Amino acid sequence: MKSPLIAAVLAFASAGATPFPAASATPDPAQADAMLAHATECFVGAYRLPDASIDVGPSDGGLRWRHVDGRSGKLVATGDGGWKSLEGWTERDDGHRIALSGCGRDAVLSFDGVAAPRIAFDVRETTFAGDGGTRLAGRLLMPDGDARVPLVVLVHGAEHDSARTWDFMQRQLPAEGVAAFVYDKRGTGDSGGSYTQDYSVLANDAVAAMQEAKRLAGARAIRVGFRGGSQGGWVAPLAATRTKVDFVIVGYGLAVNALQEDREATILQMQLKGYPPDIIDSALEITDAAGVVVSSDGARGIPEFDAVRLRYRDQPWYKDVYGNFTNVILPYMGDDLRRLVQQYKWGTPWHYDPMPVLRGLRTPQLWELGDADIDAPMGETFHRLRTLAHDGAPITIAVFPGGEHGMTTFETGADGTRTSLRYAEGYTRMTVDFAKGKLGAAYGNARMYRAGD
Repeated sequence: MKSPLIAAVLAFASAGATPFPAASATPDPAQADAMLAHATECFVGAYRLPDASIDVGPSDGGLRWRHVDGRSGKLVATGDGGWKSLEGWTERDDGHRIALSGCGRDAVLSFDGVAAPRIAFDVRETTFAGDGGTRLAGRLLMPDGDARVPLVVLVHGAEHDSARTWDFMQRQLPAEGVAAFVYDKRGTGDSGGSYTQDYSVLANDAVAAMQEAKRLAGARAIRVGFRGGSQGGWVAPLAATRTKVDFVIVGYGLAVNALQEDREATILQMQLKGYPPDIIDSALEITDAAGVVVSSDGARGIPEFDAVRLRYRDQPWYKDVYGNFTNVILPYMGDDLRRLVQQYKWGTPWHYDPMPVLRGLRTPQLWELGDADIDAPMGETFHRLRTLAHDGAPITIAVFPGGEHGMTTFETGADGTRTSLRYAEGYTRMTVDFAKGKLGAAYGNARMYRAGD
């Protein structure tokens, strides 16, 4: 659940079936790895409860289940062929009784005693040419059958990981009747090319992904659109200006540039710690100096950044200056800083202004924002989107109270650390319904703002 930039700079037995081999309560590492590999191969997929769907995907050291209503838990192998479910991203038992059996298309999930068979999808693996002919690896997942359905191309954020491995929406959407096309960003997973944060290049890749998705889906695709999360919130609207689509969905994205994001994050984080405006203004001197360094790839601003840090480093609030990227470079000085910044030369358009694109885009947009997003604060983004919507732009805004980056709700520890508990109620349903073109009146406790309001 990282912000558009921080994610990139901070370093993934039914009856008659053969269960896991019996093991001690604390299996040795090799056995645990083998069990997890078997579980990932057999059980990753979507399952049908009587009145809902539930996804099982990979998680660090285990599996993760995600109910369409937003509830989620980590599944940890107990060593005896069973699973323990932990609440959200905590280490607490959540009380749910989870069992997994069978394998592949025959896998069955038991959720609190209710059997949920695996949902069959029409899955097509593909490769296609992105910007400059770069080979990209993609996958189309469609609901089984021949019914015509909406199609969403999932535009990834800043992560270096394979979206084809980690993006759970590739299964959640078709489980709810919406086809999904997922692809590995250039320089990640099975895709070629070099990793980049150049929004224009990534938008061209997204356009190529849309063309490939429509080719594979054929006549079954009745509505097509992009869904971009985090950094994808800059890329997806830009891609929508380069190819015809019926909708754009942005999750926890921004309508400000990357330097403004760092600034707003610094302000919010220090406000939450109770610092007054004058101290926040001093902290922003550090943030602004950091912005000059990163936006020039270290070619400018290092002496000034060194000077402002020396001025404030003994202040009691200095340790709480965090921001988005500022905290990454804050400990480094002089040549060490220059070498560090060079490692992150990914073509990030630091001064990119998304407003001309959003102002001119006539494609219906849904922006899903969390009002507690500490990494990509929604304040100025919300204001700008509201202004556009008031002026008639086809923008719907949904604000989820207590929503963090990634649209999870959380608990806060005594030291201020946030631990996610679940996804915001209504978030997934809203995404599905907007893709279907039938947005309802209420989704959980989200506050809704529509065009013309």
